Amino acid sequence: MIPAVCRVEGRIEEFDGTVTLRVKREGAHTLAGFKPGQFNMLYVFGAGEIPISMSGPPAGRGDYVHTIRGHGPVSRALTDLREGDRIGVRGPFGCGWPLAQAAGKEVLIIAGGLGMAPLRPLVYSLLEGHPSVSRLHLFYGARRPDEILYRAELEQWSNSMAVTLSVDQADDGWPGHIGVITGPLGKAEIDPNNTIVFLCGPEVMMRFCIQVLTGKGLPESSIYLSMERNMKCAIGHCGHCQWGPNFICKDGPVFCYEGIKPWFNIRAL
Repeated sequence: MIPAVCRVEGRIEEFDGTVTLRVKREGAHTLAGFKPGQFNMLYVFGAGEIPISMSGPPAGRGDYVHTIRGHGPVSRALTDLREGDRIGVRGPFGCGWPLAQAAGKEVLIIAGGLGMAPLRPLVYSLLEGHPSVSRLHLFYGARRPDEILYRAELEQWSNSMAVTLSVDQADDGWPGHIGVITGPLGKAEIDPNNTIVFLCGPEVMMRFCIQVLTGKGLPESSIYLSMERNMKCAIGHCGHCQWGPNFICKDGPVFCYEGIKPWFNIRAL
């Protein structure tokens, strides 16, 4: 697939090395809608292409929003872009969060670090009542207070849902939990028969969260997580992201834990 040429319409520096870009297609054509949990392939001319999750509102606005941390040549080139710069976009790709299965249930959204970005469109949808749920609780852990994404939105969301924040290292003014997110998660009361979990973050964090959740009696079939291992082509052709019988780019990046448990416990090469 040939990338659509887009232009950076907005740029927010979340914290050092991490930016949120809003891009819009050049010309008369508009960008396709997407489902929460899907991703795009972002191409920086002269640098290369990498997969980046959607992190903006899923309602059709004619633009895409992506939050990117610069840690490699292409991601650093993306974070260096400024308003007016051009970028190539392929997508959207992959399977999103199973929103229909959340209808009428208690929903736990658990994010670690940059894992908040692919969960953000999910929060937008659920707060807008698509679908209607009985309760909504966000657990979000970051390394430090200044590395918490979307601070203003988190404050707004706390008026409509429970928000629990945790940091590994705190300053004197931090009012929340200090330590890993499994601490407050372990103290939370959940109904294992009527709860669904959406989880994204570093794999080690997701692994320990799953242990806490299943220890509370939550079925493995009620846990959904997002993976981003080794994706290259986004269409299941190159084989880089083959994971057991699945291709993460095509069959994921969102998976039910029950279906991928044997491969999830094998560390990435």
